[in-house]
Amino acid sequence: MRTSEQQGVLLYAFTCGHITLPMSFFLDGEPGKARVPACVFLIDHPKGLVLFDTGFSDRFVGMEKGLGKIVDMPDGANISDRLKAIDVDPGQIDYIINSHLHIDHAGGNHMLPNATIIVQTPEWDFGLSGEDSAYDKVDFDLGQPVKRIDGEHDLFGDGTIVIFSTAGHTPGHQSVRVRTATGEAVLAADCCNMRRSLDEMHLPDHCYNVDQYRGSLETLSRLRRAGAQVFYGHDPEFWSQVPQAQELDLNTLPPA
Repeated sequence: MRTSEQQGVLLYAFTCGHITLPMSFFLDGEPGKARVPACVFLIDHPKGLVLFDTGFSDRFVGMEKGLGKIVDMPDGANISDRLKAIDVDPGQIDYIINSHLHIDHAGGNHMLPNATIIVQTPEWDFGLSGEDSAYDKVDFDLGQPVKRIDGEHDLFGDGTIVIFSTAGHTPGHQSVRVRTATGEAVLAADCCNMRRSLDEMHLPDHCYNVDQYRGSLETLSRLRRAGAQVFYGHDPEFWSQVPQAQELDLNTLPPA
């Protein structure tokens, strides 16, 4: 972790479970199934520790029925254990930026008791509505402080961690631009499941709002053309090339 000599923003990646779903869930019309990671990021800023998403809950460990048939959550893969493995106390996490509140993105929130959750207002309201079974309030409605935002939000006011709306997958999906010493990262989550999603403007077979989803992909495309490194939300091939649990150097990652 950070030493007294290190300045700026440090970025780390973790896998916190996998899920197996039809490939069309990620790319409309594609056959077969895909086993994809639940991707989590730690952003170490001089003013605080921030997580972007928290993966699956540890309640899935050992589960063989229901969602346990498609969710693979090994013991020790939860975000709390991932943080402890790099000497980070989960109780010291200041903020959780949930891209959205689906079970593979907010499942570890309960392990971070002192964190403030940052979520777009439409996402919070929709998650509480009970209209979509991909949300489970046991993951996110925990009494933690919740900061509801609408649109773009510069977390520390210095341009290094900027949250922006990427609606379409859900009503209030959001992504994050992170400026590090080695470049700008865009943590896309489910507004861009695969590299092919962006290369081909290829949408999934389900969207809360198709027009918004396409617009979010267009936003990511502009950022990628400007030189940002996009982290695709569920791309197993791309993710296999992302170093885990160590400071990321964007210059060493696969071409965006």
